[in-house]
Amino acid sequence: MSTEKEPLNFIEQIIEEDLQSGKHTNIYTRFPPEPNGFLHIGHTKAIWINFSLAEKYGGKTNLRFDDTNPTTEEAIYVDNIKKDIEWLGYNWDKMFFASDYFEQLYNFAEQLIIKGFAYVDDQSSELIAEQKGTPTEAGTNSPFRERPVEENLDLFRRMKAGEFHDGAKVLRAKIDMAHTNMILRDPLMYRIKHQNHHRTGDEWCIYPMYDFAHGQSDSIEHITHSLCSLEFIHHRPLYDWFIEKLGIFPSRQIEFARMNVSYMITSKRKLKRLVDEGVVTGWDDPRMPTVAGMRRRGYPASAIRLFCEKTGAAKRNNLQEINLLEACVREELNKSTHRVMVVQNPMKLTITNYPDGKSEMLEMINNPEDDQAGTRIIPFSKHLYIEQDDFRENANKKYYRLTQGRNVRLKGGFIVHCEDSVKDAEGNIVEVLCTYYPDSKSGEDTSGIKPKGTIHWVSKEHAIPCKINKYDKLFAVEAPGTSKEVDFMDEINSESLKVNTGAFMEPALKDYQKGSVVQFMRKGYYAIDPESNGDNIIFNSTVSLKEGYKR
Repeated sequence: MSTEKEPLNFIEQIIEEDLQSGKHTNIYTRFPPEPNGFLHIGHTKAIWINFSLAEKYGGKTNLRFDDTNPTTEEAIYVDNIKKDIEWLGYNWDKMFFASDYFEQLYNFAEQLIIKGFAYVDDQSSELIAEQKGTPTEAGTNSPFRERPVEENLDLFRRMKAGEFHDGAKVLRAKIDMAHTNMILRDPLMYRIKHQNHHRTGDEWCIYPMYDFAHGQSDSIEHITHSLCSLEFIHHRPLYDWFIEKLGIFPSRQIEFARMNVSYMITSKRKLKRLVDEGVVTGWDDPRMPTVAGMRRRGYPASAIRLFCEKTGAAKRNNLQEINLLEACVREELNKSTHRVMVVQNPMKLTITNYPDGKSEMLEMINNPEDDQAGTRIIPFSKHLYIEQDDFRENANKKYYRLTQGRNVRLKGGFIVHCEDSVKDAEGNIVEVLCTYYPDSKSGEDTSGIKPKGTIHWVSKEHAIPCKINKYDKLFAVEAPGTSKEVDFMDEINSESLKVNTGAFMEPALKDYQKGSVVQFMRKGYYAIDPESNGDNIIFNSTVSLKEGYKR
């Protein structure tokens, strides 16, 4: 029996060192989304890391909404974020909003003013940006940098009271305008924004910047390990500076590589543009990389978690292959989905020696991978629909489906022998004529015939029309949105959606619930769209039946 310990990622190593040293006895993480859009595939990595690591070490995770920008935030996003996290299989300990701490953050800001670490600046945002300097040149001090403490305190309180218009003044931290990290060149802490807030209404007209609110919110909640993506690595010194100068609980920020997936965009600003300009039908369009979109497309939560596990927690950003994500989806769905019959491009097949007017019920296994999945009943009759590409008038020896003079198994039913085909006036084949072997019924076959091919079908008399949305990648390039010369909107795949309204499904499918995912035999996995109703069933393609992923 092996005694080797499972290798730890770099975050786990830090946590275990902190526990062993006695620095922390309890682990507390948090997931802090801004409610200005729907969660996407990139967020799932942050959710997985924060929740799974806290769970592994017996800790807890808070959900905290970073609602410090009232211009872009809405309650609808709050509701959907909560729904997505729960659907992914995670439960937070406590739910907070950064706006819960507005009064406390304001008091922190006054403390920094009193200690001489913050000042009110009257300059425009353009002037402030010009004075920042460059990475190789020091910035220029603001003419208001040495304002007396009393004056700064008075002005800041008047900002809070609403005496000044938007942009008239800002509160800045006094650090070092020559610092090699430009983020530390007197960063903004507060701006004036006379904007109704989705929770606090018009109570506030000044709002803290992310860099000021984030670390202090972590500290207030006693977050031990503040786990965030790599774009915040240069913000860490400022995170630590505020905590140090305020003398509050020392939360520790640790950065990991963000989740970038090929053919996907994970910028909420760009995703919102896709929605606003009608490129997609909404945030939950199945082509979107949002959690809501992936759920509607039929991706199971377990597959997304598996994808996060396989890609792991890394220190360096890289592009994950979408094929790996699809392989995870395929792996999970293979275990759970019913195998059903849907004919997408129908051609009529008539069994000439089957009794007229007769129909019989065949028992079909729902999932050969799951003994508990049970069976269902499928009607069989003289006239069937098969796929057009399951018949060839002239076929070589390697073609094992229907062609004149050959046998094929009708899945779950009988073996048929192709006799002839019928053409219309234009010469198009519209019907295939077969005979069947009455003693070849699946499960009871005594015919001794061994056909090389098996095809799916539906009984024409019992078939129900359905609509199929066939989805492909939303973008035509592997790394959309990364070129400085090309607008990401010009990288959209014009063939990302094809709609089929001429398909037929077996009747049992009308009783499946919305959101159910099934495997269309020999074709792929499909989810029943939430907009389906009655006999108007809509399927969204989830993923193909292609073999497993190979890196």
